[in-house]
Amino acid sequence: MTAVAPTLQAFFTQRLAQQRNASPHTIIAYRDTVRLLLRYAQRCTGKEPSMLDFADLDATLVAGFLEHLEAERHNSVRTRNTRLSAIHSFYRYASYREPAHAELIARVLAIPEKRARRRVVSFLTHAEIDALLAAPDRQTWTGRRDHALLTTMAQTGLRVAEVRQLRARDLNLDAGPYVQVTGKGRKERCTPLVGHTVATLRAWLDERQGNPDDPLFPTRTDRILSYDAIADLVAKHAATAQQSCPTLANKRVTPHTMRHSCAMELLNNRVDIAVIALWLGHERVQTTQVYLHGDLTIKQRALDRVAPRGTPPGRYRPPDALLAFLEGL
Repeated sequence: MTAVAPTLQAFFTQRLAQQRNASPHTIIAYRDTVRLLLRYAQRCTGKEPSMLDFADLDATLVAGFLEHLEAERHNSVRTRNTRLSAIHSFYRYASYREPAHAELIARVLAIPEKRARRRVVSFLTHAEIDALLAAPDRQTWTGRRDHALLTTMAQTGLRVAEVRQLRARDLNLDAGPYVQVTGKGRKERCTPLVGHTVATLRAWLDERQGNPDDPLFPTRTDRILSYDAIADLVAKHAATAQQSCPTLANKRVTPHTMRHSCAMELLNNRVDIAVIALWLGHERVQTTQVYLHGDLTIKQRALDRVAPRGTPPGRYRPPDALLAFLEGL
């Protein structure tokens, strides 16, 4: 076994799990990146992953791996950058354990992130949200669960990772109702619930029964819904909703689209951007500013405040009292 294998094991068990106390989501994301990298290296070098050395995982191979992600796996630039961030984290740790490979490691750490194209946020209108929420067949258990799940996502803007981890104990449906979640960076936050969402969740809890620690939106076998399961049910009900709302046919509806729609609803109701950042669990307000570009009605309101061309400059002067009286006759 070469130096790579024990360094990788120490990276996950000591650096991430113990020293950084990384969340399970972070560890899984890093694990998937390393697994893809090792398989690519195995294909390029013909060596088993446990026999790979740092000389095999040099900057040329890592750069080729990043190109492979975009060209063959059709990953986006953002996904490519996320994978590179995980690789950089491992190589920074390796630089302390394996100083003999410092030059090789420095070349890998010098690989830059790629600039990503920033697209306009896609979101759903009121009519599209209503059609989506009406799509599940509430005559079935699964349909009632999906309706409660979609209602919660549309009103709270929770991330898919947050909503799938919800337990019955996370709901407070009494006075001042809210749902408590633990988001990115293990930051806890409470999101208030409106009356319609409270009524839907009360009905679902009455049917759901179970213990406070049970998943709020479980599978038929009482397990936590997977990421793919939630994405599939959102896409399925969006396809059904197209029958009553044809505009949905032009949109790719995902769980994150529901989050964008919640943010745009708050923004259109003139909620301060800093409050929206707190609502969504964004660490920086700058992250939330992407929604300012999403809806043309916001820009139209700004345009309406601008004086048209040809308007003479100057301060406002009230009319003469007598002339104002005569004009008002």
